[in-house]
Amino acid sequence: MFVDETKVKLQAGDGGRGCVSFRREKYEAFGGPNGGDGGKGGDVILEGSSNENNLTRYRFQPHWNGGRGEHGRGSDQTGAQGKNCVLTVPPGTIVVDLETGQIVAEILEHGETKVLLEGGNGGWGNKKFKSSVNRAPRRANPGEPGGSGEFKLILKSIADIGLVGYPNAGKSTLTSLITNARPKVAAYPFTTLHPQIGVIEYPERHKTLEIADIPGLIDGASENRGLGHRFLRHIERCFLLTLIIDMSGIDGREPWADYDQLIQELGAYDPELLKKPKLVVTNKMDEESAVENLKIFEKTRDVAIQPVSCLTEEGLAELKELIWVKVTQAKAKEKEAAISKSGNR
Repeated sequence: MFVDETKVKLQAGDGGRGCVSFRREKYEAFGGPNGGDGGKGGDVILEGSSNENNLTRYRFQPHWNGGRGEHGRGSDQTGAQGKNCVLTVPPGTIVVDLETGQIVAEILEHGETKVLLEGGNGGWGNKKFKSSVNRAPRRANPGEPGGSGEFKLILKSIADIGLVGYPNAGKSTLTSLITNARPKVAAYPFTTLHPQIGVIEYPERHKTLEIADIPGLIDGASENRGLGHRFLRHIERCFLLTLIIDMSGIDGREPWADYDQLIQELGAYDPELLKKPKLVVTNKMDEESAVENLKIFEKTRDVAIQPVSCLTEEGLAELKELIWVKVTQAKAKEKEAAISKSGNR
């Protein structure tokens, strides 16, 4: 099961209470106060982990609590801090406070941590209340309650390439051929029901790129038809948009019309997506009709094109190389923009 959105109820640990205690030693029956403070409650912490790829565990276990701080003890002993509750989530996870509707945290990298809720402070022991007018206080504070709240976890995949297209355009087949992912492949629409993240390997460079294969879009995806929003959000952070088009037209669809509709859906969902570099993969070039359709497409659409056939595997090596070049260029451009922006501050 793939879960990219779920609700959780979180509770940080309460602080331990302070201790009322007095020093009792031989020949000193009325020693001063020595009650220790209570320990701090455990925090609720988010931690990014590349070993996680979805939020399934939080769908079936939505309640998570930090440990309570131990109570203070005599002889000036402070209670131990409560155990932190660490939620490991995939990079790309954002957290929305359901009470305010605001985004309160975002985890982008492996190992990145964020304290979502702080544990309560421990209460003071009676030693803290000793004064010149009260040498033997019998007062101690209870621990403070830990923070709590209900949140929505939303996963937005972090991949270098976003692969989009209509059902049965060949996305899953292409993903299985150029990456280590093994999505379900069948000759009927909506075979892929959740995003697949595959890794494209470049052994000669000792490098890899990640590609997000999102389920086939339908007309109106930008209006959330067919769970369009849940699918499209997985390509918001990519460097390259790869649109796969069935160039054969054997299902009665016109390839150029499919391309125009995909562009329209992407722009309607988020106009920023159209500013990303785009690459059109024209699939099913083994069909006779695809050759003529490609000629028309090239004359009428100004976009980078790579013809392939997932059946014969023709053009796949060239596609991998073109993807590498375009992603590398996009990353360099983004880095230059970031440096320029920081220099203007």
